[in-house]
Amino acid sequence: MSFNINDIKKLREETGAGVLEVKQALENAEGDYEKAKAELMKKVAAKAAKKADRVTKDGLVESYIHAGGKVGSLVTLACETDFVAKTDDFKKLAHEVAMQVCTEEFENVDELLNSEYIRDPGKKIKDLIDEVVAKVGEKVEIREFTKFNVRA
Repeated sequence: MSFNINDIKKLREETGAGVLEVKQALENAEGDYEKAKAELMKKVAAKAAKKADRVTKDGLVESYIHAGGKVGSLVTLACETDFVAKTDDFKKLAHEVAMQVCTEEFENVDELLNSEYIRDPGKKIKDLIDEVVAKVGEKVEIREFTKFNVRA
């Protein structure tokens, strides 16, 4: 079983899990980083599910204009408090979701949530949201989005 402090740090950043939880996952996976990450992501999804009934009354509207200015988007990403809306993790998530909206013609939020994340095809947009939920401890949801395109 071999893992190091860098594995622990990276898993913490990717999943929002605590140090002990990350160490235990790596031990359970016998040092296999991907297995440990999969185990932690299951826990992250469970944590997010527990917050599903909460009310989101704050958030951000994020815009993204793709290079060349031919495609853009607006996304409303909601959370429970202004405090979380101001965090770097939440702002980054809003930007990533707005960028994702420019990649395809999504019909609705569910379709967007289940799409492969353009930066990591092993993840879905829902996984990104679950990771932020685990880090910030609040419900996070995409309320709405719009894609703008110069081409008809």
